[in-house]
Amino acid sequence: MLDHVTLGVSDVERSKTFYDRALRPLGIARLYAEGATFAGYGVGRKAFFWIGTRDKSQTGAHVAFACPDRATVDAFHAAALAAGGTDHGQPGLRPHYHANYYGAFVLDPDGHNIEAVCHLPSG
Repeated sequence: MLDHVTLGVSDVERSKTFYDRALRPLGIARLYAEGATFAGYGVGRKAFFWIGTRDKSQTGAHVAFACPDRATVDAFHAAALAAGGTDHGQPGLRPHYHANYYGAFVLDPDGHNIEAVCHLPSG
């Protein structure tokens, strides 16, 4: 079981601006900041998603956030694009994963693949 995940970013201020907006539709907010180099996002008082300045960002990471419904996936995708993300997969069904897999993908400013997914049928 995971407790938290941290992604290295090249510019933490730029990434905070992106994640502040992109994660809002998911009910995830910035909860903590450790100086000018780290920020933690989560729900309540528990930060489970962290970003931190690295000398060299490492792309290729894929983080998926669970959503309660497909509308939240759509809202995440729109907010992430408006915040400067790059489309990496429009919201929609991915039946090759399973019949109700509804996801959307964006690349953050450092090229990390950020996904929102709902596993429930529409309705």
